[in-house]
Amino acid sequence: MGSGIWSTDVYDAADRYRRKTGRSAFSYSDGGARTVHPALDPRGAVRESRDSAEHPQSTPIAVLFDVTGSMGHVPRTLQTKLPQLLGLLLRQGYARDPQVMFGAIGDATCDRVPLQIGQFESDNRMDDDLGRIVLEGGGGGQMSESYELALYYMARHTVTDSWSKRGRRGYLFLIGDELAYRRVDRRQVARLIGDDLGEDVPVRQIVDEVTRRWDTYYLLPAGSHYAGNRTVLDFWRGLLGQNAVELDDLEAVCETIALTVGLGEQAIDLDTGLRDLRRAGSAATGTVSKALARLGGGRRTSVATLPFTPTGGSGVTRL
Repeated sequence: MGSGIWSTDVYDAADRYRRKTGRSAFSYSDGGARTVHPALDPRGAVRESRDSAEHPQSTPIAVLFDVTGSMGHVPRTLQTKLPQLLGLLLRQGYARDPQVMFGAIGDATCDRVPLQIGQFESDNRMDDDLGRIVLEGGGGGQMSESYELALYYMARHTVTDSWSKRGRRGYLFLIGDELAYRRVDRRQVARLIGDDLGEDVPVRQIVDEVTRRWDTYYLLPAGSHYAGNRTVLDFWRGLLGQNAVELDDLEAVCETIALTVGLGEQAIDLDTGLRDLRRAGSAATGTVSKALARLGGGRRTSVATLPFTPTGGSGVTRL
């Protein structure tokens, strides 16, 4: 996947049509859907970010967000900010050939749709994937959601040419406000993803796997139930270090993602990125500056690796 070119004109036309007809950008969920959309069903699936003549240097970017409880408004905010995100990535040249994948995280112990994973897209189909997400709004009420299942999927069910051809990691952003469960439950994996594991996998192990191929960030936005909670922050900083980032304003999520990618690709430094935001009239400059201050001098390095492909049967990508 990943063909085509993002068009803000197409996005605006679709937005005008929805407003005129009274349709929601999340018509699948708002229409009463309570099962995963077939296009976002992770069971037996592998998501791919591939090079092509149209996009010869694909840059994979995955954005997975908690849709339980107070976090249910996050995808709606992201959907309205897509033009800003793609504008910075494309027009400002923060990343070559970005391919963006959206997904959603719930609680596999109680939710009906605990894991939803879209495809990597370069064009307006990424907006379509957002619109197919079921906004669960549930959660188990125990300060944990199934982030570890999303990490498992990203570690073992994604294939990117950026990694296999160039030894360059993709970008993974988790947006949430709670803890992950301590272990990847093999029964949940079998039910939701289709893999047959011999035993549960510690979350530390799966984080080590996913960060080998993905620069992984956890964003904790203001306005969520556990915003600023030290237990949540300490948990994620124990797993991801400085890549667990607090945001003072949910409206700054897209700009934070774009500048993080630009920094990682060495397309900008932090000062240049903040100037770009000011020139674009963004109100997110202060929030982004504070959130990314510790990442501003970061440099990514290529990591040599042997190519790998999905195995047969379950479609699992083995590291």
